[in-house]
Parts: sequence; structure tokens; C-alpha cells
Amino acid sequence: MNITNYLLAKYPIISDQVDAKELGTLLRELEKLLQSGVTGNIVEFGCYVGTTSLFMRRLLDAYDFKGEFHVYDSFMGLPEKTQADASAAGEQFKAGELLAPRKTFIQNFKKAGLKLPIIHKGWFADFSPNDVPEDIIFAFFDGDFYESIADSFRMCDGKFHKKATIVVDDYANEALPGAARAVDEWLKNNQQFTIRIEASLAIIYSCPKT
Repeated sequence: MNITNYLLAKYPIISDQVDAKELGTLLRELEKLLQSGVTGNIVEFGCYVGTTSLFMRRLLDAYDFKGEFHVYDSFMGLPEKTQADASAAGEQFKAGELLAPRKTFIQNFKKAGLKLPIIHKGWFADFSPNDVPEDIIFAFFDGDFYESIADSFRMCDGKFHKKATIVVDDYANEALPGAARAVDEWLKNNQQFTIRIEASLAIIYSCPKT
């Protein structure tokens, strides 16, 4: 049974920051890993009000996932842009935009009757690899800007499982060019990983997929 399609049909998407196509792609990649039986932990950098986190938790519960699920967010909106994020199409993305308090995230989980992930509150630049679990089998990076995506990779470097999947939002979004720059730079130094693009997402595998 395809649990992803069932979840997408049953539950509402509670924010406008992700659409059904992107969410479906994210969940199908996670479901493939869960079906493979690989064990380890899951991280999400940038969770906003919890839309993707809620769906990921539902999918994890459906597969009786035993690992840890960690989320990271400033809960203070977007940080400052750098030159790597400059884009005429992205003028609406300013520091402080997309602010959602930690309390809102927790309330959305309680309302859904779901177990909370392990929440880390802070700017990505202030976290260290010690804040990230070992054996990461699945990572979702949704930091919007160059520095945020680069920091997400920095914290997880050396902690990815040999069969990990990494999904990065906004890779193909011209309004947020920093995301693609950070991914491309990291891949240059990590050539054991392969990439494919679906919707606006970069899907990165730690071993080639046939």
C-alpha cells in the first residue's frame, strides 16, 4: 500500500509554503527508505509551522519507526540574506519573514495528536555537529538561503548513513538561488553522492540509484 498517497488525501496541508507535489515527492523518498528497512535517525532543518514535520511523523508512525526525529528552526523567521541569495525574483524573502513561534509548532502537533520530534531552537549558524544525531538516514533541508543550507550540510557532514537520502527545498527556485549554490558546492566535495531534481527539490542519494 502507498501510505504517502493515503496521507496526502486524508490530511490538510496547513501552510502555503509547500504544495502537494513537493510534499508528495518528499514523502515518497522517505517512504522508499522506510520500506527498505534501513535504520537510523531523521533530521529536518527549517520546519516553520510544522506542515512537513506533521506528514513525516504520520509516515514514520505508519512504519513503526524506532529512530529519532530531530527538527531545527530559529522560530524567528528568516535570517539576513547574503550576496549568494541575490535575486530579483526573491525580493519578498526578507529577514524576519516566515516567523512562526515554537509554541505554534507544538500546538499543531498536539492538535494532530502526534508525538513531538526533538526540537532544537536556534539559528543554524549557532548549532554544531554535536547537536545532530549519528546515522542520519533522511534529511530535509528547508533553510531557503545559502548560509542556512551550507550550515545544515556542515552540521551533518560525516553523520550520513551509507544509504542516506537528503532532500533540499528550493533548489530549482529562481527566487532563492542560494539554496542551489550551497548544494552544488557541497556536492563538489562529496562526489560519492548523486543528485536528481524533482519539482523544486534536489534529491541527493549517498549511493547511485538505478
